[in-house]
Amino acid sequence: MLRIENLRLGFTSGKNTLAAVDGISFSIAKGETFALLGESGCGKSATAQGIMRLLPAAGRVLDGHVSLDNENLLALSEADMRAYRGGRMAMIFQEPATSLNPVLTVGQQIGEVLRRHLGLAGAEAIARMVDLLRQVGIADPERRLNEYPFQFSGGMKQRVMIAIALAGEPELLIADEPTTALDVTVQAQILDLLATLQAERGMAILLITHDLGVVARMAHRIGVMYAGELVEVANREAFFGRPQHPYTQALFEALPDISRRGQLLSTIPGQVPSLSAMPSGCRFAERCIHVMPVCREQSPHWHGQEEHVVRCYWSGQARLANSACHEVSELGVSTGKGFLVVDGLKVHFPIRKGLLQRTVGHVRAVDGISLSISPGRTLVLVGESGCGKTTVGKALLQLIAPTAGSVRLGDNELVGLAGRRLRAARRHMQMIFQDPFASLNPRLRVGEIIAEGMEALGVAGNAVSRHATVSALLGQVGLPEEAGDRYPHEFSGGQRQRIAVARALAVQPELLICDEPTSALDVSVQAQILNLLKKLQGELGIAYLFITHNFAVVEYLAHDVAVMYLGRIVEQGRAEEVLRNPQHPYTRALLSAVPLPRQEGAAAVIRLPGEAPSPANPPTGCHFHPRCPNVMEVCRSRYPGKVEVSVTHSASCHLLT
Repeated sequence: MLRIENLRLGFTSGKNTLAAVDGISFSIAKGETFALLGESGCGKSATAQGIMRLLPAAGRVLDGHVSLDNENLLALSEADMRAYRGGRMAMIFQEPATSLNPVLTVGQQIGEVLRRHLGLAGAEAIARMVDLLRQVGIADPERRLNEYPFQFSGGMKQRVMIAIALAGEPELLIADEPTTALDVTVQAQILDLLATLQAERGMAILLITHDLGVVARMAHRIGVMYAGELVEVANREAFFGRPQHPYTQALFEALPDISRRGQLLSTIPGQVPSLSAMPSGCRFAERCIHVMPVCREQSPHWHGQEEHVVRCYWSGQARLANSACHEVSELGVSTGKGFLVVDGLKVHFPIRKGLLQRTVGHVRAVDGISLSISPGRTLVLVGESGCGKTTVGKALLQLIAPTAGSVRLGDNELVGLAGRRLRAARRHMQMIFQDPFASLNPRLRVGEIIAEGMEALGVAGNAVSRHATVSALLGQVGLPEEAGDRYPHEFSGGQRQRIAVARALAVQPELLICDEPTSALDVSVQAQILNLLKKLQGELGIAYLFITHNFAVVEYLAHDVAVMYLGRIVEQGRAEEVLRNPQHPYTRALLSAVPLPRQEGAAAVIRLPGEAPSPANPPTGCHFHPRCPNVMEVCRSRYPGKVEVSVTHSASCHLLT
C-alpha cells in the first residue's frame, strides 16, 4: 500500500541544507504494522512528516519517491494533498495537548474531518462523532462532544486524537509515539484499540516509537533507524529472536530488568552524530564495539534474506546479553529503623467558588499514606497519573504544605518547619524533577546552577572550593569539567538529567526524590542515568524515593515498592514480593498491562474500565471498586483495612480478609 524509495529529507541552516533522512526505503502492506525504532534525533518523526508532506518551513524533500497505492504523493499539488491528509492517510501526533485546538470543542474538531472528507453534516455527523468517541473508549460521548481539550486527561486527549485520525476512515495511519508518557493501563487500552481497528478496517500502520515492549506487542515488521539511515529491517520473530546489527543488540542490552539488578546496564558510548558532521563510512562506527577499518571508510551495503536484512560489515554472532556489564555494590540491605518515616500524610487542596471564594470541597491528592525508607535503599512509588505520586514527593520536601500527618527525617519532624530550620533540613533531601530542561535555569551556566544550592545552604566555603566541588561533581556524573561553562540548552536530554543529578548531589543529601527522571529518555540514555544512580547509591549509601510508571525500571532499581491509587497506598512490600506475588487487584492489572520485549506466554491483560475517579469526589468504600474485576458488596460501603501478607508485605483489600 505504502512504498518509500530512497527518501532524502533535509533542513536548511543558513546557506547549507543538512540531510536528516538520508536515502531510506521500506514498504507497508494493507493490514500490516511497520515499526520505526531508534533513538531521538535519528529521523523517525521527520520521515513521518515527509510522508504526510508536513515538514516545517526549513524542511526540504531532497530526493526519493513516496507512493500510496501507486500514487506519487510528492508529485501532488498542495490542494490535492489535502484530500489525502485526514482522508486516505492520517497521523496521530506525539503530543496531543499541543495538537488539539484549545479554542474548539472536541465535536468541532472531529466534525471538521467528517465534513471535509466524508461530506457529513448535521444529525448524521453528530451520530458519527458519538460513535467514534465510543469506539475509542470515551464514556458519555454525547456530553463530551461539547467539551474542550483542557477538560480531558492526557489519556483521553490521546483517544480524541485517535478519533480525529480515524474519522476520515484512513487506509494508512501514522502513529508517532502514541503512548509515550502514558500510564501502562491507558497504554494497553490504546494499543488494543489500534489493533482492533486495524483488524476491522484492514488499515496499515506506521508506528514510530523507542519502546521495545510496544514494538513486540504491535509490529509485524520492524525497521531500526540510526542517524538518518535504516540499519536493520526484519519481521517480528527474526528481530526479537536474532537481532544482528550491533546497534540493535546494544539497545536490547540496555534494557533494565530484574535479572540485571546486581549489574550496571550496558550502555552505548558517545552520541548520535550531528547533521553537520556525519561520517563518510558507517554512521555507527564511532560507537560500535565491533568497528573495523573498512567501517570508517565506506558505508556498508544491505545483506541478508528477505525477512531479515542488515547494513553492517560485521557478521559475528550476537553478544550474550549484558556481557559488557560490571557488578555494582549493593548497600540496600538494611532492615532497621527507617531514615525517612512518613505517617498518615495528607495533602488536601481546597476547591473555592463564588465571588467570596468560599471553600466548597477538597481535592484529596494525598489521603493518609504511611511509608519508610532505610539508608541505601530504593523505594519505588508507582501508580497511574493523577494518583498523587508527585504531590507526595513535593510534600516530603515541604514544597507543598501537608494538611496532616508526620514526616520524620532522622530525629527531626519536618512538618511545620519554616525559614532557616527548613533550609537546614533540605540539605539532607533533594529532588530530581521529571523535566530537566524546565527545572534548570536557562540563564545560568551549568557551574552556576550546581553551585547555587551550595551557596544557599552554606555547604561550600569560598569560590575556589565551590569551583573544585563543581568540577568533581561533573566528573562524578560523567561530564567533562568544561561543561560547567556552558548553558543547559547546549546539552542533550540525558546530559541535562545528569546535570540535575549533580545539582541535587551538590549539598551531599542522604535522600534523593527522583520524579520520573527517565520517562522521556531513550533506552540507551535511560541506561546511563540508571547506572549513575545505582553507582552513587553503592558508593555513597544514598536512599531513593523513585517515582515512576515504568515497571522495567521498577524491577531493576527497586528494593521496596509502594502502589498508589487515588491518594492512598493500596499495596507495599519488598520488590520481589509485590512484583512476583501481587495481592491487590489494581497491582495485578498494572503488571498485566506492561508490554514486554520477548513476551512469549505473557499473561492476558486485565482491562480496567474507565479512568480513575476524581480525587475531589472519591467513591465511597474502596476507591478502586468501580473498576475492580473482583468487586464485592462490602467494597462499595467500607474502605478495607491493611492486611499483613507477610512481615514485609501488606495490601488493603477485602479479598484478603
